[in-house]
Amino acid sequence: MDVKTVCLGMLSDGEASGYDLKKQFESTFAHFFAAGYGSIYPALSSLHADGLVDCREEAQDGRPDRKVYRITDDGLAHLRGALSETNLTHRVRSEFLAAMCFAHLMSAEQIAAILDHRVTELSRYLAMFDEFDECNGEWTDGMRFVCGFGRAITEASKRYIEANRDTLTAAPDLKRTAAQ
Repeated sequence: MDVKTVCLGMLSDGEASGYDLKKQFESTFAHFFAAGYGSIYPALSSLHADGLVDCREEAQDGRPDRKVYRITDDGLAHLRGALSETNLTHRVRSEFLAAMCFAHLMSAEQIAAILDHRVTELSRYLAMFDEFDECNGEWTDGMRFVCGFGRAITEASKRYIEANRDTLTAAPDLKRTAAQ
């Protein structure tokens, strides 16, 4: 599923600006789908050009006009078509896991720092899930499922790191060259 489709899904809940969508990517979607302004605004522009969203501008004092997007009937039909796909992947792109593949090239201090940072990050996500529980009553069943799935993966990841951090072996000699 691409950024355009996720934006359509978000807009199916109501009107939003690119800024509003970015905030939703940073909160509700943060644990499983990353998107920044560099992908959100081009997606909205493309959706608008394709007639899948409408756009209106709202004047703001001392700032450029705010563009507010609304999904069209064609956009909703497009979204429903995209949601009918059953062969969806669950991809994880993790700089953390990529680095851990090369832990044998790091010092024990580097490994510990990376693992400590990751545990801290996971703890922040768990706190975010706790905040979500407070407003869970107004969420759809799907949103509650995704929150629960995210919590389960985050808790399992944290437990795994804490239980297995000592299995990583640091480089015996950091002066080793690539040719050796």
